[in-house]
Amino acid sequence: MRILPYGPRASLVEYDSIEEVMAASARLRRAGVAGVREIVPAARTVLVVHDGGVDRAVLDAVLADVAPVELDHGDLVEIGVVYDGADLAEVASLAGWSVDDVVARHQAVEYRVAFCGFVPGFAYLVGLPAELHVPRLATPRPRVDAGSVAIAGEWAGVYPSASPGGWRLLGHTDAVMWDEARARPSLLEPGMRVRFVAR
Repeated sequence: MRILPYGPRASLVEYDSIEEVMAASARLRRAGVAGVREIVPAARTVLVVHDGGVDRAVLDAVLADVAPVELDHGDLVEIGVVYDGADLAEVASLAGWSVDDVVARHQAVEYRVAFCGFVPGFAYLVGLPAELHVPRLATPRPRVDAGSVAIAGEWAGVYPSASPGGWRLLGHTDAVMWDEARARPSLLEPGMRVRFVAR
């Protein structure tokens, strides 16, 4: 773990794994360190934005604690999926399973939002079964439709808007992942739990 200054009102903390990032983010939320304004997790870092008057010794002590922590249960969001993705058969071939097996395994686990990024509302979900850790496409598609349910490496996710993308497409959902008219524009936020359900 390494704590780096990120201007006068922020620290960027580097960790070795997404598990440490999620534990640190949860620990920071629970600690309620006075002066902390925002906690922004990523794949191997946590950005901590503060008001400039934060007690750095207290903050650094919380950040340096990399022991595993039990995560809050978090809200559970169910996302209905039509499994008709362009890459479903190829994912099945890479995994050595049938298409039905891939669909069943994708739905069988509970995911957790590790962090958001790439575009507004794109949540990186952990919990994907190891057998479905397939590589990204060698060449990204110039356009992936909003609502596309996809996997790549250790991650699962849903494209919130039409954009280029190199993840493997398993299906699509009608769930609106990002809506600026909502009080919370992003349907998924770090710490939330997610289940995919065939429809």
